[in-house]
Amino acid sequence: MRWWALGAVTLGTFMTYLDNNVGNVALPTIQRELGLTISGLEWIVSSYILVFAGLMLVGGRLADLFGARVVFLAGLSVFTAASLGAGLATSGGALIAARAVQGVGAALLTPTSLTLISQIFPEPGERGRAVGIWSASGALSMALGPAAGGFISEHLHWGWIYLINVPIGIATLGLALWAVRPAFTRRRHRLDLPGLATSALALVSLTYALIEGDRAGWTSAEILAAFGLAAAAAVAFALVETRSERPMIDLSLFRSRVFTGGALTMGIWSFGVFGIYFFSALWLQNVLGFSPTQAGLAFVPMALVMAVVAITSQRISARLGTGRTVALGMALMGAAIYLISGVGADGDYADVAPWFLLYGLGGGLLVPLTSAILGGLPKDRAGVASGVLNVSREVFGLLGITVLGAILSSRQSGSDRPPLAAFLDAYQFTLVIAAVIVLAAVPLGLYALRPSRRPPVTDEPQATAPATVGSSN
Repeated sequence: MRWWALGAVTLGTFMTYLDNNVGNVALPTIQRELGLTISGLEWIVSSYILVFAGLMLVGGRLADLFGARVVFLAGLSVFTAASLGAGLATSGGALIAARAVQGVGAALLTPTSLTLISQIFPEPGERGRAVGIWSASGALSMALGPAAGGFISEHLHWGWIYLINVPIGIATLGLALWAVRPAFTRRRHRLDLPGLATSALALVSLTYALIEGDRAGWTSAEILAAFGLAAAAAVAFALVETRSERPMIDLSLFRSRVFTGGALTMGIWSFGVFGIYFFSALWLQNVLGFSPTQAGLAFVPMALVMAVVAITSQRISARLGTGRTVALGMALMGAAIYLISGVGADGDYADVAPWFLLYGLGGGLLVPLTSAILGGLPKDRAGVASGVLNVSREVFGLLGITVLGAILSSRQSGSDRPPLAAFLDAYQFTLVIAAVIVLAAVPLGLYALRPSRRPPVTDEPQATAPATVGSSN
């Protein structure tokens, strides 16, 4: 039963990842049919991330208080219903609103996924294999998402890129109700409303500033005010949490080298993944002349390699050590990004494929990072700690889109070349910068994940294993 429960958790996560990946290739089609500007396209992607990142810690806290299963099912229901609304949208505003509601569902669903895995598989070895399977689902979504998005945008109505979530969501809900059994004793703790409010305000303000900075101007009053509000809310959040009897986040977690360094390494990984996927879909179609279906299929081998390596990465980590495995993965990804930047306008898939595969190989080696962080977390803060990791991923992913996008736009607008040549030059320049940033995670991973002489953090040194969510069968 435990593995059926893992299947339900994995399917839920797969659906949220698929939703991100399936849409990128279809963006040009959506832009034409709904008459959207580039800013409108960015908001289709960013409205989801804005709400997702802003409420992620809230979802983690609710999981700690009311049980991961309840919050997971609620998030799954909201996400599925919002997907139906997005698929039936007839205007840019309606689509952006539905995407924002999807973000609410994902903020409840995603942090609870890792918490449920920790509860279902308390034994570290099994938990590592389970996290590998869970991570492989994300890689698989990278294969199926672009391919499905390309096929749908070329042969069907674009709305099906969201409507395909509906049957997946219904099937996952049924499986979760059956297989994921409640094993949670409700604790009558307060919700920490000041902590929830200040954290959400800080994340939403920061995300808004990053999304709108290029449009409004990074030094405009609007953007500076958003950054200032984010900073003030972050300070208020820290003050609230240090004085609270039941803080939403135990700030002592950040004293952990593994937790802090691991979250930052994961964020840098996300920076590269989000940014490269968003702009590479445009590059393949607008510069290399791929059709939407061809552009989507171009990502499939890379994602399949990533999925296979993700499942086997625990064995690699057992031989090399977590720090070396993660550092090797980041090194391979950084090298691949740099080598992709050398593909010119006359390139074809044979020129792109080797570096895509190298990128997938590196990405798959990042799975032990999640396992290492989970293994050192206090069990009664697993939900919020998982939320922190996911916030790191989403905010850095948004940085990948916005910062790299600002660099690309600035380079392109300052060029006197024809539009396509200017875009290619700016894209290649941006990739080099992204490669340098990703490679910076190599020494960080080696430092943060080096073996520790002290035992991992636990709530009770002699505590017995927690009850599992599924049955013991």
